[in-house]
Amino acid sequence: MEYIISTNLKDLKLFRRGKVRDVYDLGDKLLIISSDRISCFDVVLPTPIPYKGIVLNRISQFWFSFTRDIIENHLLGADVQNYPESLKKYTDILKDRSMLVKKSRPLAIECIVRGYLSGSGWNEYQQKGSVSGQKLPQGLKESEKLPQPIFTPSTKADVGHDLNIDDQAAIKITGRDVYEQAKSRALAIYREASEYALKRGIIIADTKFEFGIFEDRLILIDEVLTPDSSRFWPVDSYVKGRGQASFDKQFVRDYLEGLGWDKNPPAPDLPPEIVQRTSEKYLEAYAMLTGKKGILK
Repeated sequence: MEYIISTNLKDLKLFRRGKVRDVYDLGDKLLIISSDRISCFDVVLPTPIPYKGIVLNRISQFWFSFTRDIIENHLLGADVQNYPESLKKYTDILKDRSMLVKKSRPLAIECIVRGYLSGSGWNEYQQKGSVSGQKLPQGLKESEKLPQPIFTPSTKADVGHDLNIDDQAAIKITGRDVYEQAKSRALAIYREASEYALKRGIIIADTKFEFGIFEDRLILIDEVLTPDSSRFWPVDSYVKGRGQASFDKQFVRDYLEGLGWDKNPPAPDLPPEIVQRTSEKYLEAYAMLTGKKGILK
């Protein structure tokens, strides 16, 4: 089974290597390549997940198309056959897992929308009855659907964890006009996407969006509504009051939690059965959302 852990396109300028994506600067645009790396607890694991990068790339393309009536996005193209001639020699690496995108100036906040009470939101609610400073009704249970989706921004941390912040702190970072645009677009995308996904058997519990400024316009960038940037829960096993089965990397997190690992590098290797089952989860999410079963077709 083929996979890509890292890329080294020597005649291209590496712009950034993230936990999962390698980004190259092509001058007037960027080339984003989704690898099969997986990270947990802010540490990249040594074991790749086959097909993961292809799934992330394909799902993002699907959602970019789905949401283009709500907001402009950065996608220029994802068909290697239409890429610049200088990239054709890398076709085997780029096919199915890359996209050419507009260069934008990313907002310095994470734009998170929560439709259900889980993760750090659940932890804060237990302590304070709020999420990112927003008071919620008393008596909500873990994984319960919120009365309405809420926008909960966070900082972007180069090292360590992002920190949840309130509206006013986020406005100081982005400016009020940009913040209000990002908030309204994020909520609109979440509402439409979550309604669609629910009909396909997936609850989008929460998700993280990235926005950027391109030619003085706010656009949607990075990845969109993937299992890496969202909590996907299967509808048929959902029960409020507990943690949920998941299509995202929670499966790997749970395995690692059972090892007693201190969550500092180096991370432990994943056994073959965990790798296979995780890969199957990503592929299942792709098939359910898009209706396409053959990832390589």
